[in-house]
Amino acid sequence: MPNENNTSLKLKLIGAFAIVYVVWGSTYVAIRFAIDSFPPYLMAGCRFLIAGTILSLIVRRRSAEPLTRRNLQATFIVGTFMLLGGNGLVCWAEQTVPSGVAALLVATVPIWMVVLDWLICKGPRPSPAIIAGLLLGLTGIYVLTGSRSFASEPINQWGAIALLSACVFWTLGSLYSRRAALPKSTLLATGLEMIGGGLSLLVVGTLNGEWSLIRQASITPKSCLALAYLIVFGSIVALPAYKWLLTVVPPGRAATYAYVNPVIAVFLGALLAGEALSPRVILACSVIVFAVVIITRASHRPTPAAETAVVESPESESPIVVCNARR
Repeated sequence: MPNENNTSLKLKLIGAFAIVYVVWGSTYVAIRFAIDSFPPYLMAGCRFLIAGTILSLIVRRRSAEPLTRRNLQATFIVGTFMLLGGNGLVCWAEQTVPSGVAALLVATVPIWMVVLDWLICKGPRPSPAIIAGLLLGLTGIYVLTGSRSFASEPINQWGAIALLSACVFWTLGSLYSRRAALPKSTLLATGLEMIGGGLSLLVVGTLNGEWSLIRQASITPKSCLALAYLIVFGSIVALPAYKWLLTVVPPGRAATYAYVNPVIAVFLGALLAGEALSPRVILACSVIVFAVVIITRASHRPTPAAETAVVESPESESPIVVCNARR
């Protein structure tokens, strides 16, 4: 019996890691396919409103936790920062920036998390190892967006600015969520955040005149399938898989998705969307991923006054585990 239980647990672990690695790594190219037919903000708004409603209904059937006005207000604020400011800008940027490049810039979220936590929330001062990772990550960003030393097409500047801004918005939302009056159930809070963020995205898309851009004749099956994939697998399936991993493996092991996802995204973009694997992208990928490894591992080293917090990254509600000072 113990052997059967161990085998079952190993299979579940393999399945959960595969979902977190592959599904979250593939959402960038799925966004690229979805916005071929649907405007970016309306597409993202529909995605999160539908996924958030389904997830919230599932959780509410199992939990009778009362919701207060403060709970709803907090989830709306977090959802607006992280999904409108974060994911919405990612979707907008992918109109001009390859999905693999978008994934690489989004992979720099740990950099912004460490810096803004220190500057705004008076979190722990970055250690020498983390500072080295920050400098290395900035070097990767420069190679990807600012260097002219490689024979490849330059990255669209406005798209790059939007992606880096998305990281900042996502980080601010994550930092705010640490003290916000969120529901006790993490999945319920996430579902309500998706509803709030989805509504915000739909409002911005409407104000931006995106409804007039939708042409029924130009909607392709590939875009519809990509949107369905984002709703079902990117939001509803992968998130519970990651939450389960956090309960059965060390946070540092679960957080390995942070440097696996961008690599998968880059190669899926090349394989499925025909995006070029130029020397610039390959070098930037190596540098940024290595920087994320350094920062993530250094952040997991226990300190006397540290506690583990779970925050997320602008695509797919993918949490990144970092340390923050105990308040």
